Amino acid sequence: MNRFIVRSVMQSHLSHGRSISNGHVCSSAIVERSLELSGQHNVVTLVRFEWRRMMSSTPASVGNASSGREEKMENSVTEETKGKDSSALSYWGISRPKITRTDGTDWPWNCFMPWETYSAELSIDLKKRHVPKNFVDKFAFWTVKLLRLPTDIFFQRRYGSRAMMLETVAAVPGMVGGMLLHLKSLRKFQQSGGWIKALLEEAENERMHLMTMVELVKPKWYERLLVLTVQGVFFNAFFVLYMLSPKLAHRIVGYLEEEAIHSYTEYLKDIESGAIENVAAPAIAIDYWRLPKDARLKEVITVIRADEAHHRDVNHFASDIHFAGKELKAAPAPLGYH
Repeated sequence: MNRFIVRSVMQSHLSHGRSISNGHVCSSAIVERSLELSGQHNVVTLVRFEWRRMMSSTPASVGNASSGREEKMENSVTEETKGKDSSALSYWGISRPKITRTDGTDWPWNCFMPWETYSAELSIDLKKRHVPKNFVDKFAFWTVKLLRLPTDIFFQRRYGSRAMMLETVAAVPGMVGGMLLHLKSLRKFQQSGGWIKALLEEAENERMHLMTMVELVKPKWYERLLVLTVQGVFFNAFFVLYMLSPKLAHRIVGYLEEEAIHSYTEYLKDIESGAIENVAAPAIAIDYWRLPKDARLKEVITVIRADEAHHRDVNHFASDIHFAGKELKAAPAPLGYH
């Protein structure tokens, strides 16, 4: 009976795989031989001993090697995680080359690059106005004047918050116009005359105005909620308007920029009078407009106002092209104006 039990145990382990070492098999054979020589009591003791050996973990040398490999793997994973946190490596092997400023320091911005920066054209005529000449012009002019009323009532002379709201709206038309011209170019297999890039450049410039104003104003929760509401309404309304009448859409934007120039001029007056503190310029504004390191708020508002004057001229120009019965591609786009 005991011989049968021993053989059953050995055959069971051998049938579940050949993972038991030769040493264990030989030991089992020794157990079977001991059954013939020593009697039942000794056999049971040796079988129990051998069973414990076979069911135990791997030998100490193998266990130490495994634990060593596990520690190395954990260390490598930790080092790899640290590397990903510090350099943000991509699975596809795409990484941005090291970019520096002109003084050799690291470029800190991901939202724009050094070759996208510029010095604003401050000599632009700020007093130029487009006089309404026909029904479309008058409709655009009075629409903008009407839209200004709730802004004046809500913000009063808080020109920082007013500018934040203004830039949220002003960054929409260029994106809408550029997008629709892009789709038109794809549908008709024709060039845009550079106007797609010009309008998207305008939208990006207005967005950078907003990023700068957010650093200065730190908008409250209800102002952020107002931005969401206004942007949602204005985007859809302007999209439909541009589809129906691009000349009216550009004329409205031209008049909006005229109002922006007026608002920033009043902003500067309050800074000069001391009503608004002339704080240090945000770092993002210094790098984007290539301002001096010690630039103040006054310099930032001055360059933003100059940008708005460029947008005014470009949108009135685009509207005039449409009024002449031509498409925008008929006239070269003013690229690089910001």
